Amino acid sequence: MCCALAALLGVLVHVQVTDQTVGQARDLALSRLSDATAAYEAGDTLLPGAGVDPEGLPQPLRKLALAGRRGTMVADHRGQPTMWAAGPADGGHTLAVAVDYGQQARTIEGLDSAILWSSGLAIGATLLVGAFAVTRVTRRLHATALVARRITAGDLDARVDDPRTKDASRPQDEVAAVAAALDSMAASLQGKLLAEQRFTADVAHELRTPLTGLHAAAELLPQGRPTELVRDRVAALRTLTEDLLEISRLDTGRERGELDTEDLGALAERVVRASGTDTEVRLVRDARVETDRRRLERVLGNLVSNAHRHGRAPVVLTVDGPRVTVRDHGDGFPEYLVAHGPQRFRTEGGAKGHGLGLTIAVGQAEVLGARLTFANAPEGGAVATLVLPEELAQSAGRA
Repeated sequence: MCCALAALLGVLVHVQVTDQTVGQARDLALSRLSDATAAYEAGDTLLPGAGVDPEGLPQPLRKLALAGRRGTMVADHRGQPTMWAAGPADGGHTLAVAVDYGQQARTIEGLDSAILWSSGLAIGATLLVGAFAVTRVTRRLHATALVARRITAGDLDARVDDPRTKDASRPQDEVAAVAAALDSMAASLQGKLLAEQRFTADVAHELRTPLTGLHAAAELLPQGRPTELVRDRVAALRTLTEDLLEISRLDTGRERGELDTEDLGALAERVVRASGTDTEVRLVRDARVETDRRRLERVLGNLVSNAHRHGRAPVVLTVDGPRVTVRDHGDGFPEYLVAHGPQRFRTEGGAKGHGLGLTIAVGQAEVLGARLTFANAPEGGAVATLVLPEELAQSAGRA
């Protein structure tokens, strides 16, 4: 807008000065034409610069005079800009006056040059100042966006820490307000998540002691159907407590895998055998991966168990290089799970279970540096896909 305003002002000044200069020269030429016409009609000698049908008179102006009208026109005459004024004379002749227009032309040319230089300097200065100001703002906005992405990825320790938000004496702008709001939101969110993590860990730890005593007491009960029910519920409660402890450890973000080289196909077969389920293992392309065997078995075991518990047979585990898929032929995953991932204790459609298996699988996959996604097959059934880091995967044929 500043550049457009500078250009507009330059054009307006040029037009205004040019009109004024041309108008003054035109008035002078017409005044001399009137004096020359009076002298011509009185039979007196014409003044210098006036003549009948003079050489160099522009043809359009000559035609205008022959039509009985007066007019003026700027044209080059003998290499100099000249203001011509012409009118009709007796006998079909043209009476014309030539006025030197060189000084006015040089004035306009100098003005145009000054306008161009000043406009160029003004536009250049505006662009430099604008670029400096915009760059500072965009750099701060870019830093704020990067922090927002880090928070979205789970790094709740990320902060913008804009210096303007810490110094009340400095002017506060919109970018500083956004940065302060983002830092406040991240701190509040981190505090709530830490409180939730502490609550989960405390509850799980507090439950372990009475559960141990309850389990020991259940073992002393006489055999029978009531005893089996009590033992089954105690075992389920112990499993839930262990899952809560595992989730609390994963939430801390301090879990690290103990890497070792494993054959992915053989590991998948061990997981299926340990699950005791009727799961088909398909080996499309085997691979040796550097991973934490215990955590990977936990992930695959949870996926297979979830497929049998919430889906329908047949359940197929497929190994294709570093990609492992577990598919069932049931009703598929709920829409919320496909869109946002598993949520703790949330089940839909009459499903049974405490809803922590897939949550643990996702957390363990993150520790392994793998990516676990959930989708529904077009022809029906749920599909869980685990992709191990490709830079750590090596084809079995090349190993």
